[in-house]
Amino acid sequence: MPAVLNVAALLALLPAALAPLRRGGGRDPIFWGLLLLAVAAPAVWAAAQLGADWQTGLAANLWVVIAVTMVLYAALAVLTPQAWRLAPLLLPYLLVLGVLASVVRGETDRPLAAAAAGWLELHIAMSVLTYGLLTVAAVAALAAFLQERALKRKRPTRLSRVLPAVTESEGLTVRLLALSEVVLGLDLVTGMATQYFETGVLMEIQHKTLLSLLAFAVIGALLLAHHLTGVRGRAAARLVLLGYLLLTLAYPGVKFVSGVLIG
Repeated sequence: MPAVLNVAALLALLPAALAPLRRGGGRDPIFWGLLLLAVAAPAVWAAAQLGADWQTGLAANLWVVIAVTMVLYAALAVLTPQAWRLAPLLLPYLLVLGVLASVVRGETDRPLAAAAAGWLELHIAMSVLTYGLLTVAAVAALAAFLQERALKRKRPTRLSRVLPAVTESEGLTVRLLALSEVVLGLDLVTGMATQYFETGVLMEIQHKTLLSLLAFAVIGALLLAHHLTGVRGRAAARLVLLGYLLLTLAYPGVKFVSGVLIG
């Protein structure tokens, strides 16, 4: 049964990724039906892995990230007219994460200790939400970069014709970055609170903490630069992807090293 749910969650992502590439495709019933399936299947599989307790393993955490990211993307697709066009970039990336989660499923999952409940659970929720928001922001920044490159080369591709326009992608990126910065700030605060109540120390400089602080600084600097100078294009996209890389190293990256490489 777990293997069936895992494969179903993977396969559910692909049709929704291809739906916008259909001739004459749009936000039609076919797209919404496939999107609902792409949201539901990973969510069910993530919930099945977690059960009653949060698991600390990489595989379960990756599926939670995929499920949360899909929920956020679906909400954006409903609320923002052009956000649905990110599907051909976002969903294949989430499919890759799902394949990675499937490969590392053999690692030992450990539930959170009862003493770690409370602040730690809130910290985990903020971490997952931040990573989901920044994932969609990074994809929107990549969409702007690809669109700008296609315009400069005067060679539109099938993908570039589907993606949002440059201005729409950049506007979506900035809004998501601003929200990510707020949630990441709450994530850092709840992390310090967790550390204090568990050890009596407000902050221990570990790899995850340092990388999260660097990501917070990079995102904040980009938002400030955008406000003051209107920075955009490739420079902005590179900074967004840098912030996302730092947060990737802080969250799934640290879990991959500690849970898979080191074991």
